[in-house]
Amino acid sequence: MTDWSSVAVVVPCHNEEQTVGIVVRDFRAALPGARIVVVDNASTDATGEEAVRAGAVVLREPRAGKGFAVRRLLGDVEADCYLLVDGDATYDANAAPDMVRMVLEQGIDMVNGARVTAPEDRALERPGHRFGNQVLSTIFSSLFRLRLTDTLSGYRAMSRRFVKSFPTRAKGFEIETELNVHCAALDASVVEVPTVYRARGEGSASKLNTWKDGRRILRRNLRLFRDARPLLAFSLLAVPWFGLAVALVQAAVREYAETGQVTRFPSLIAGVAAFIVSVQLVVSGSVLERVARNREEAVRLAYLREPAAAVSRHHIQAVAPDQAALPSSETA
Repeated sequence: MTDWSSVAVVVPCHNEEQTVGIVVRDFRAALPGARIVVVDNASTDATGEEAVRAGAVVLREPRAGKGFAVRRLLGDVEADCYLLVDGDATYDANAAPDMVRMVLEQGIDMVNGARVTAPEDRALERPGHRFGNQVLSTIFSSLFRLRLTDTLSGYRAMSRRFVKSFPTRAKGFEIETELNVHCAALDASVVEVPTVYRARGEGSASKLNTWKDGRRILRRNLRLFRDARPLLAFSLLAVPWFGLAVALVQAAVREYAETGQVTRFPSLIAGVAAFIVSVQLVVSGSVLERVARNREEAVRLAYLREPAAAVSRHHIQAVAPDQAALPSSETA
């Protein structure tokens, strides 16, 4: 029987009294011996009481927002593997053992549970959520070259070294985006597995606003792209300025070639100014690229300070090749 005592199931919750007990019981059954830790995120109902009644440890986070709740969970809970799951009873607990094994036994840093709606629940699926997720996942994959089909999934298993090197200031639903960017910046190992996704039960309502939160997540994607790959981001911004400079200066140069005079001084001056702006953008991007690389190196060092889960669990000891070849004094 597998020992799950080094696993922490972390559950951010806001007003989930109808479902949090189901989540706790399902994951206690799927991962016997694992710790179930729920964050009561400024709930106004009996979420905390229901979680305790089901057998979970409950932390309190008074600042409303999923990002705050996840930051409290990942910062305060100690484990070799963290299984992050929402408290709305929409994720399949039966997928948890395989996801956790990938982290503990194969050394995967993040296992993303890609949501596949159960056939009986497809009629209840919100089209706006599905379309927005597809669009945002496509944009993210294009910007960060991390091939995930469901970048906004709230169901993922993560290694300790991945979690403890995760610098985040997320406040809301953009927390999943930041986890993905952290994975891309570290070039960490990531696997995506399909998991059954069920509709919310009666009396449970989604806290995600399709348009408001969608805009916030898209804006966060673009800002994180700017921070992670500033040279490319600023170079893309420089392209239209350089095009404008070429168009304006070309008109003045053509006039001089034909008449020997320049009467379009405003266009020439504006063209030179646009060219200077484009150069400044590229130079700024180059400087910020060095800053970003330094930041990545610092995060990478924090990541390497934590032992790999597979190594720590099996107590593997490195032996120098020349030592392994020498006989011991007892056998000599």
